Amino acid sequence: MINSNTRLTKVEDVHLLPDIERSAGERFREISSLAWIADDDVMSPETHLLYVAQGTSWVAEVDNQIVGFLCAESVDEDLHVWLLAVQLEWQGKGIGRQLMKTVIEDAHHNKFLSVTLTTFRDVPWNEPFYRALGFEIIDSEMIDSRLKKILDEEIQHGLPGDLRCAMQLLLSSKQE
Repeated sequence: MINSNTRLTKVEDVHLLPDIERSAGERFREISSLAWIADDDVMSPETHLLYVAQGTSWVAEVDNQIVGFLCAESVDEDLHVWLLAVQLEWQGKGIGRQLMKTVIEDAHHNKFLSVTLTTFRDVPWNEPFYRALGFEIIDSEMIDSRLKKILDEEIQHGLPGDLRCAMQLLLSSKQE
């Protein structure tokens, strides 16, 4: 495991993030049916700036070099993770885990009820990764309208619906 430093994203960091996302997407070339994701569009700098302004974007640095980021959004009592990306050569070294732990700590601190996300089932660096952090798949009949809408939009974008799932990490901050 590499010891990375996580911090809130600064405006001057934003120009680096699309290249990190492109690099992270290269991993999907390992799965022939999902290889097209490596060539898909990345989040625009303008969208990144919205997350920076909301204080819901974090970066991971190793030796003062940004190697990963996470963008999330506050939605009612949930913090929704939109995107986690780690440069391909830095994957598998604990950087994504550190970013997720930072976000979970922030969600606890800000008294969110849960952290939510959508991801691929059975892709080792997706659903199993989040499950290891304590996330659970939300059964399809229990998915709220917000997460259902996100999954539907992902399917319209071309992601295979049978491979997607919504996950949630319930936080105890509301009961404390």
